[in-house]
Amino acid sequence: MKNLPTLILASGSPRRAELLRRLALPFEARPADINEESLRHLEPSQMAQELAVQKAQAVWQPGQWVLAADTVVALEGQTLGKPHNPQENRRFLEQLSGRRHTVYTGFAILKPDGAVHREVALAQVTFRPLQAWELEWYVQSGEGLDKAGGYGAQGLGMVLLERIEGDFYTVMGLPVSRVWQRLYELGYFGLEPHRPDPKEL
Repeated sequence: MKNLPTLILASGSPRRAELLRRLALPFEARPADINEESLRHLEPSQMAQELAVQKAQAVWQPGQWVLAADTVVALEGQTLGKPHNPQENRRFLEQLSGRRHTVYTGFAILKPDGAVHREVALAQVTFRPLQAWELEWYVQSGEGLDKAGGYGAQGLGMVLLERIEGDFYTVMGLPVSRVWQRLYELGYFGLEPHRPDPKEL
Protein backbone atom coordinates (compact mmCIF):
# COMPACT_ATOMS: atom_id res chain seq x y z
CA MET A 1 0.00 0.00 0.00
CA LYS A 2 1.54 3.25 -1.13
CA ASN A 3 0.65 6.90 -0.76
CA LEU A 4 -1.74 6.43 2.13
CA PRO A 5 -3.05 9.68 3.58
CA THR A 6 -1.40 10.86 6.79
CA LEU A 7 -3.42 9.75 9.77
CA ILE A 8 -3.72 12.39 12.48
CA LEU A 9 -3.36 10.71 15.87
CA ALA A 10 -5.21 12.84 18.41
CA SER A 11 -3.09 11.56 21.28
CA GLY A 12 0.20 12.18 23.01
CA SER A 13 0.47 8.54 24.06
CA PRO A 14 3.82 7.03 23.07
CA ARG A 15 2.20 3.59 23.22
CA ARG A 16 -0.42 4.40 20.59
CA ALA A 17 2.21 6.04 18.42
CA GLU A 18 4.40 2.94 18.66
CA LEU A 19 1.52 0.71 17.55
CA LEU A 20 0.90 2.86 14.46
CA ARG A 21 4.62 2.75 13.68
CA ARG A 22 4.51 -1.04 13.87
CA LEU A 23 1.71 -0.99 11.28
CA ALA A 24 3.82 1.27 9.04
CA LEU A 25 0.97 3.75 8.75
CA PRO A 26 1.93 7.37 8.03
CA PHE A 27 0.77 9.48 10.96
CA GLU A 28 1.24 12.74 12.78
CA ALA A 29 0.65 12.98 16.52
CA ARG A 30 -1.52 15.96 17.42
CA PRO A 31 -2.61 15.68 21.08
CA ALA A 32 -6.05 17.03 21.87
CA ASP A 33 -6.68 19.20 24.91
CA ILE A 34 -10.12 18.46 26.31
CA ASN A 35 -11.69 18.53 29.77
CA GLU A 36 -11.87 14.86 30.72
CA GLU A 37 -13.29 15.63 34.17
CA SER A 38 -16.54 16.86 32.61
CA LEU A 39 -17.34 13.29 31.50
CA ARG A 40 -16.68 11.51 34.80
CA HIS A 41 -20.43 11.11 35.35
CA LEU A 42 -20.76 8.73 32.39
CA GLU A 43 -20.64 4.95 32.54
CA PRO A 44 -17.08 3.71 31.88
CA SER A 45 -17.78 2.42 28.35
CA GLN A 46 -19.64 5.59 27.39
CA MET A 47 -16.90 7.71 28.88
CA ALA A 48 -14.17 5.96 26.86
CA GLN A 49 -16.13 6.35 23.65
CA GLU A 50 -17.14 9.97 24.19
CA LEU A 51 -13.62 11.00 25.16
CA ALA A 52 -12.31 9.47 21.93
CA VAL A 53 -14.91 11.30 19.84
CA GLN A 54 -14.22 14.64 21.52
CA LYS A 55 -10.46 14.24 21.06
CA ALA A 56 -10.90 13.45 17.36
CA GLN A 57 -13.24 16.38 16.79
CA ALA A 58 -10.89 18.75 18.63
CA VAL A 59 -8.07 18.29 16.11
CA TRP A 60 -9.94 17.40 12.90
CA GLN A 61 -9.65 19.65 9.85
CA PRO A 62 -11.51 19.15 6.55
CA GLY A 63 -9.79 16.66 4.30
CA GLN A 64 -7.99 14.82 7.10
CA TRP A 65 -8.26 11.35 8.55
CA VAL A 66 -8.17 11.46 12.36
CA LEU A 67 -7.83 8.64 14.88
CA ALA A 68 -8.39 9.12 18.59
CA ALA A 69 -8.65 6.70 21.49
CA ASP A 70 -9.14 6.75 25.22
CA THR A 71 -8.82 4.02 27.82
CA VAL A 72 -10.89 3.73 30.98
CA VAL A 73 -10.28 1.19 33.74
CA ALA A 74 -13.25 0.19 35.87
CA LEU A 75 -13.43 -1.94 38.99
CA GLU A 76 -16.99 -2.99 39.83
CA GLY A 77 -18.30 0.05 37.98
CA GLN A 78 -15.91 2.50 39.64
CA THR A 79 -13.64 4.34 37.24
CA LEU A 80 -9.94 4.40 38.05
CA GLY A 81 -8.31 7.20 36.07
CA LYS A 82 -4.69 8.25 35.94
CA PRO A 83 -3.39 8.53 39.51
CA HIS A 84 -2.51 12.06 40.56
CA ASN A 85 0.37 11.00 42.80
CA PRO A 86 2.23 7.90 44.07
CA GLN A 87 -0.11 7.58 47.05
CA GLU A 88 -3.16 7.31 44.78
CA ASN A 89 -1.26 4.92 42.50
CA ARG A 90 -0.64 2.65 45.50
CA ARG A 91 -4.31 2.80 46.47
CA PHE A 92 -5.39 1.81 42.95
CA LEU A 93 -3.04 -1.18 42.93
CA GLU A 94 -4.23 -2.27 46.38
CA GLN A 95 -7.80 -2.23 45.05
CA LEU A 96 -6.87 -4.21 41.93
CA SER A 97 -4.72 -6.80 43.74
CA GLY A 98 -6.16 -10.30 43.41
CA ARG A 99 -9.26 -9.07 41.54
CA ARG A 100 -10.63 -8.85 38.04
CA HIS A 101 -11.43 -5.51 36.42
CA THR A 102 -12.53 -4.26 33.01
CA VAL A 103 -10.54 -2.14 30.59
CA TYR A 104 -12.52 -0.15 28.01
CA THR A 105 -10.78 1.49 25.07
CA GLY A 106 -12.98 3.66 22.93
CA PHE A 107 -11.78 4.86 19.56
CA ALA A 108 -13.08 7.29 16.98
CA ILE A 109 -12.17 7.72 13.32
CA LEU A 110 -13.07 10.94 11.54
CA LYS A 111 -13.12 10.79 7.76
CA PRO A 112 -12.05 13.70 5.51
CA ASP A 113 -15.72 14.72 5.12
CA GLY A 114 -16.20 14.84 8.90
CA ALA A 115 -18.18 11.60 9.18
CA VAL A 116 -17.37 9.86 12.44
CA HIS A 117 -17.11 6.19 13.34
CA ARG A 118 -17.13 5.41 17.06
CA GLU A 119 -16.61 2.14 18.85
CA VAL A 120 -15.53 0.71 22.18
CA ALA A 121 -13.64 -2.51 22.90
CA LEU A 122 -13.24 -4.17 26.28
CA ALA A 123 -11.02 -6.74 27.95
CA GLN A 124 -11.08 -8.36 31.36
CA VAL A 125 -7.85 -8.19 33.36
CA THR A 126 -7.09 -10.17 36.52
CA PHE A 127 -4.33 -9.13 38.89
CA ARG A 128 -2.65 -11.77 41.01
CA PRO A 129 -2.50 -11.06 44.74
CA LEU A 130 0.32 -8.56 45.23
CA GLN A 131 2.72 -8.41 48.15
CA ALA A 132 3.49 -5.15 49.93
CA TRP A 133 7.04 -4.98 48.57
CA GLU A 134 5.77 -5.45 45.01
CA LEU A 135 3.32 -2.60 45.42
CA GLU A 136 6.07 -0.36 46.70
CA TRP A 137 8.46 -1.44 43.93
CA TYR A 138 5.95 -0.67 41.21
CA VAL A 139 4.80 2.64 42.69
CA GLN A 140 8.42 3.77 43.05
CA SER A 141 9.05 3.00 39.37
CA GLY A 142 6.64 5.82 38.45
CA GLU A 143 5.39 3.86 35.46
CA GLY A 144 1.74 3.94 36.48
CA LEU A 145 1.36 7.68 36.96
CA ASP A 146 0.37 8.46 33.35
CA LYS A 147 -1.79 5.38 32.80
CA ALA A 148 -5.46 4.65 33.42
CA GLY A 149 -5.79 2.39 36.43
CA GLY A 150 -2.24 3.16 37.48
CA TYR A 151 -0.41 0.39 35.60
CA GLY A 152 1.00 -0.47 32.18
CA ALA A 153 0.45 -4.03 30.95
CA GLN A 154 3.17 -3.64 28.33
CA GLY A 155 5.84 -2.44 30.76
CA LEU A 156 6.87 -3.35 34.29
CA GLY A 157 3.21 -3.88 35.04
CA MET A 158 3.31 -7.17 33.13
CA VAL A 159 4.45 -8.88 36.34
CA LEU A 160 1.27 -7.79 38.15
CA LEU A 161 -1.07 -9.62 35.80
CA GLU A 162 -2.43 -13.12 36.15
CA ARG A 163 -4.75 -13.23 33.14
CA ILE A 164 -6.17 -11.15 30.28
CA GLU A 165 -9.43 -12.15 28.64
CA GLY A 166 -9.77 -10.35 25.33
CA ASP A 167 -7.45 -8.30 23.15
CA PHE A 168 -4.16 -7.37 24.80
CA TYR A 169 -3.90 -4.22 22.67
CA THR A 170 -7.20 -2.99 24.07
CA VAL A 171 -5.45 -3.02 27.46
CA MET A 172 -2.41 -1.32 25.94
CA GLY A 173 -4.61 1.52 24.69
CA LEU A 174 -5.56 0.82 21.07
CA PRO A 175 -7.57 -2.19 19.80
CA VAL A 176 -5.35 -2.46 16.74
CA SER A 177 -7.19 -5.20 14.84
CA ARG A 178 -10.55 -3.45 15.09
CA VAL A 179 -9.07 -0.07 14.18
CA TRP A 180 -7.42 -1.63 11.11
CA GLN A 181 -10.70 -3.25 10.03
CA ARG A 182 -12.65 -0.02 10.45
CA LEU A 183 -10.08 1.98 8.47
CA TYR A 184 -10.47 -0.53 5.64
CA GLU A 185 -14.26 -0.44 5.75
CA LEU A 186 -14.29 3.37 5.82
CA GLY A 187 -12.08 3.60 2.72
CA TYR A 188 -8.78 4.73 4.22
CA PHE A 189 -6.76 2.21 2.23
CA GLY A 190 -8.47 3.15 -1.04
CA LEU A 191 -9.79 -0.39 -1.48
CA GLU A 192 -13.36 -1.42 -2.08
CA PRO A 193 -14.57 -3.30 0.99
CA HIS A 194 -15.45 -6.92 0.26
CA ARG A 195 -19.17 -7.52 0.03
CA PRO A 196 -20.12 -11.18 0.40
CA ASP A 197 -22.10 -12.68 -2.45
CA PRO A 198 -25.68 -13.35 -1.29
CA LYS A 199 -25.16 -16.92 -2.48
CA GLU A 200 -22.39 -17.27 0.12
CA LEU A 201 -24.73 -16.36 2.96
